[in-house]
Amino acid sequence: MNNKSGFPFFSLSGSDIQRWRLQIFAITWLAYAAFYFTRKAFSVAKLGIADDASFELEKATMANLDALYLGAYAIGQFTWGILADRFGPRVVVLGGLIISAVVAVIMGSFATLPIFATCMVVQGLAQSTGWAGLCKNIGSFFATHERGRVLGLWSSCYAFGGLVASPFAGWWAYQVYGDWRAAFFSSAVVVAVVAVLFFILQRNTPQDVGLPPVEVADEPQRDGNGRHASFGSCLKTIMQNRTVLVLGLAYFLLKPARYAILLWGPVMVYERMPSIGKVASAIVPTAFEVAGLVGPLLIGLLSDRLFGARRFPACVISLLGLTVCLALFVPAMQSGSVLVVVGLLFMMGLTLYGPDSMISSSAAIDFGKGSAGTAAGFVNGCGSIGAILGGLLPGYFDTETVFLVFTITALLATALLVPHWNSRPHGSSAPAPRVKRNKALA
Repeated sequence: MNNKSGFPFFSLSGSDIQRWRLQIFAITWLAYAAFYFTRKAFSVAKLGIADDASFELEKATMANLDALYLGAYAIGQFTWGILADRFGPRVVVLGGLIISAVVAVIMGSFATLPIFATCMVVQGLAQSTGWAGLCKNIGSFFATHERGRVLGLWSSCYAFGGLVASPFAGWWAYQVYGDWRAAFFSSAVVVAVVAVLFFILQRNTPQDVGLPPVEVADEPQRDGNGRHASFGSCLKTIMQNRTVLVLGLAYFLLKPARYAILLWGPVMVYERMPSIGKVASAIVPTAFEVAGLVGPLLIGLLSDRLFGARRFPACVISLLGLTVCLALFVPAMQSGSVLVVVGLLFMMGLTLYGPDSMISSSAAIDFGKGSAGTAAGFVNGCGSIGAILGGLLPGYFDTETVFLVFTITALLATALLVPHWNSRPHGSSAPAPRVKRNKALA
């Protein structure tokens, strides 16, 4: 449809829709990045808790608390996506932000194991409101043919949040106040401020601000009486969607590698390269997260520009590169070259974060359609189960075995996606992959 705005499916002035698209992009990006502040507060607080005689938590106990959080997070992913479809992201995500901030304050105020265990479960459930709801929110304001690059850029939020949250909490806790509790309090303040901004600036759909829907297929799923579909109906629809099931299984196979590097990267590097010291061993794995800022954007551009909004070709190509990187990681550490390890970790992050973001966001939304929130929640829930394994496997097996497993799972994920190489979502209005055409729509 041609119109003044330059965007498909819009008949109002370009300034109206552009302003809302930019506003929704910014506030949802900020909201998900903010979740990482309360998410990482405990990992920062561990450093001080280990030396706190008044609150003795063994290393194994802290690991069990992490497992409680990850388990609750995985359960929440399967639930909140359905509720985001039914009640809208505004209610679900705003509630998650508020509860997350409150729980962080409680953890900083009461140092007992029962309270911490309860709070980790609640925090996991609160944190899991973010991904599915916010992906659905973005999908409501951007059409299928542009979601690859839009969500690719948007997905930098979790890499950015992960990079900034720990130094921020650590600075307040150990530089300013000298107390691990400040990690929780400072993080809670950030999330609370963002919750206020979210309440003011966020809207669920273009219809909420007087604009027509971006795509007819993005209308919410309803029953025969025109009411919102029930919880069970939404779940049944997703379970009958073979493409979404494949995405969920592929994401389950990919997520352990990412979390193993995030949670155990410094230990793995130090074990193989003790001569570089503990500080350098902690810094080297950040190359993996830095690449996470770039990978989602590159794969999104590749998907939209080169493959005409087909998500699977870009993922398959990236996963083949990831497989090679995973296979070379242990030999690279054995070489003793810091530059080689840093370079390989960067390439690993580039080839993992790209398909990670695409599978769990734009692809899930594209093929979820009227149940986009449910689909994104289901796919990310499958990945969250894999994340639990990513935290556990390096603690029970040697690094060679772990990365051999990750290499195999990356190959399996690639094999799952290859048959869907030419798949497009039903009713997709994606343009042919021509540069001129895309420039006109961008």
